[in-house]
Amino acid sequence: MFSKILIANRGEIACRVMVTARRLGIATVAVYSEADRDALHVQMADEAVLIGPAPSAESYLVIDRIVQAARDTGAEAIHPGYGFLSENQEFARALEGAGIVFIGPNVGAIAAMGDKIESKKLALDANINTVPGHAGLIEDADAAIEVARDIGYPVMIKASAGGGGKGMRVAYTDDQARDGFRSAQSEAKSSFADDRIFVEKFIEEPRHIEIQILADTHGNVIYLGERECSIQRRHQKVIEEAPSPFLDSATREAMGAQAVALARAVDYQSAGTVEFIVDRDRNFYFLEMNTRLQVEHPVTEFITGLDLVEQMIRVAAGEKLELQQNEVTYSGWAVETRVYAEDPLRNFLPSIGRLTHYREPAGEDGVRVDTGVFEGGEISMYYDPMIAKVITHGVDREQAIERMRGALDAFYIRGVSHNIPFLSALMAHPRFVQGDLSTNFIADEFPDGFAAVELSEEDLQRFIAVLAALHRMETERATHLGGQLDGREVRVAEDWVVIALGRQFPVRTHRNGDAINVEIAGTQYAVDGIWRPGLRLFRGLLNSHEVCFQVDKVGLGHRLTGNGASLEARVVTPRVAELSQFMPVKEAADLSNYLLSPMPGLLISVAVEVGQDVKAGEELAIVEAMKMENVLRAERDGVVKELHATPGESLAVDQAIVEFE
Repeated sequence: MFSKILIANRGEIACRVMVTARRLGIATVAVYSEADRDALHVQMADEAVLIGPAPSAESYLVIDRIVQAARDTGAEAIHPGYGFLSENQEFARALEGAGIVFIGPNVGAIAAMGDKIESKKLALDANINTVPGHAGLIEDADAAIEVARDIGYPVMIKASAGGGGKGMRVAYTDDQARDGFRSAQSEAKSSFADDRIFVEKFIEEPRHIEIQILADTHGNVIYLGERECSIQRRHQKVIEEAPSPFLDSATREAMGAQAVALARAVDYQSAGTVEFIVDRDRNFYFLEMNTRLQVEHPVTEFITGLDLVEQMIRVAAGEKLELQQNEVTYSGWAVETRVYAEDPLRNFLPSIGRLTHYREPAGEDGVRVDTGVFEGGEISMYYDPMIAKVITHGVDREQAIERMRGALDAFYIRGVSHNIPFLSALMAHPRFVQGDLSTNFIADEFPDGFAAVELSEEDLQRFIAVLAALHRMETERATHLGGQLDGREVRVAEDWVVIALGRQFPVRTHRNGDAINVEIAGTQYAVDGIWRPGLRLFRGLLNSHEVCFQVDKVGLGHRLTGNGASLEARVVTPRVAELSQFMPVKEAADLSNYLLSPMPGLLISVAVEVGQDVKAGEELAIVEAMKMENVLRAERDGVVKELHATPGESLAVDQAIVEFE
C-alpha cells in the first residue's frame, strides 16, 4: 500500500479521494490553482502545492507541474479523479516515465478507449453491440451533412475526445448538422485541444445505462451492476440511480458480459465504466468506455457496499480483487442528484459568486453529500459549476426517492442560484416516479424550459398554514422580548391576513399546547414544531406529517421553500390588508431594446455591427461560461444602435452587449 498519494484534481472528487485515503492511513497531497487557494480540498490535504493560474489550461491540465509536485512531495502515486487529466494517455505515460504510479488503467487501455472512433472499431472487433454510424473522421460541415444523410436523420455529432456533454450536438436537418458540426468542433477544441468529429445514428427514446467494471492486474474482471443515467440535460447527466428500473436480469447479465469482454480486450485495470444506449425493446449498443471513476459512482457504492476509490488504490498497489463475480451482491436502491450553481428559471444559465449560506442536509438516514465547497467559499467561473452531489439509499426505489426529496428540502444554499427546485420537481414528477425514463425526458416534459413549480390550491393552503404558524411563533417571541418586531409594536392575535400571489387569505391562529392551529377557509391545520427568527429551516409536523421548509426573511415578510416551490408572503392585520390595495406598484425598467448577457462569462465574439439590420433568430454574440459556448440570438427584428461590450471582455449577468434602435 502507498504511504502518500497526490490527487490531481479539485472540488468534490478531490475531497472524496482524500476521505478514503485518510481511512486507509495514506497521506494526501493537493494541487491547486490560484483561484483555489482557499478551496476545501486544499484545507483537507496533508500537503498542498500551487500549480498555476486559475485557467485549467495553465494549472490542472499542465502535466509537468503536477508530475513535479509529486516528485517534490514524495508522492508515490497519483489519483486523477475525473475530468482534467483523468483520461489523458500522455499524463499516464509521463507518470510511468517518472516512476510514479497512476491510480487508473494502463496507457494502452486509455489510448484505446479514449478515442471514440478507435474504441468503436475495437468494440466491433470484440463483437460488442455498437450504434450504426460513420467511424471515420469528418473533415468539415459539408462532409458532416453528407454522412448524416447516408446514416439517416436524426444523428449525433460528437467530438472524438469528448465527454461530459461537451462537443455533442443532435441534428435533425442539414442546417442543424452544419451548425452542430461548427459548435461541436469549437467546443471540442477549447475543452480537449482536439477538434476531431464523428457522426453516428441518434437513437430516439433511448435510455442511457452504464455498467461499472472493476479489474486488477492479475487478470480478474468483474462488473458491479448497472446505473441508470437517462435523466440528462444537454447530454449532461442530472440524476443517476442504481439499479435501473428498466432492466431485467437477462439484459443485465448480457450487458455485464459485454462490458467485461471489452475490458479484457484492452487488458483493462482499475475501475471503469462501459456506457450503453438501450432502446425501448431492451436492445443495447456500446456508446463509449470511460477509463476513470464516474461522477455517479456513489450509487454503485451504496448498493454494493464497496468503496470504488479504495478498490482503485488497492489495484494500483498490485493487490488482487477481493471479490469474484458470483460474490457480488446488491442491496436496496440508490439515487444521486447533481446540485449545480445555475439558474433553472433562466434556462439553466451558470451562476457564480460567494456561498453566503451553505447548509447540507444533516443527520438523515441513508443520505450522503459529496462536496468540495463550504460556506463563504466561491463558485468560480473557471471550472465546472457543480456544488455537490446528494446521494440517498433506501430499501427500494420509493424510499430512496422519498429520502432524496427530504434531503433536497433541507439543503440550504444562498448567494448563488442553484438547481435544487428543478431537482425537486424531477423527483416528484409522475413519470420519473413510475420509472418511465429516456434521455429525452427533460426535453419532453419541460419543452419550454423550467418555470417555478406552481402550487396547487391544496399545497398553497399548506404553505400559508405554515407561514401563519411561523408568524405566530415570531409574534409570541417578540411579545416576550419587549413587544417589538421590525420596529413595530406587535401583539399576539388570532385573526390575520396572509398576502401572497396578489391574493388575500384570512387566517385564524391559536396556540394548542406545543402546536399552533391554523384555520384557512374552513380547513384546519395543526403545525407542530419549534422555530425562531434566524433559523433557516423549519422542521416539524403538519397535520401529523413530517415537513421541512426553508425560511428566508424578505422585507416585512417571509419566503417559504419546499418541494421545489417557493411562496413569498406577508402576514398582516385585517386593517393593513384592507389598506394594502391602495399601495402603488413599482414598474420595472424597459430593457427590451438591449441584448443582455444572461450569465457571467467571457464574450467570445460579436456577430453584428452598428447600423446593421438584424432579423429574429440571427446570431448576435457568443458568450463562454463554465467551459460551454452559448450563442445569443435576436428575439425580434431590429437595427443595431450601439455595441456596449467587445470580444474578450468579462461580462456580468445582465450586462448590456448590444443596444437596438
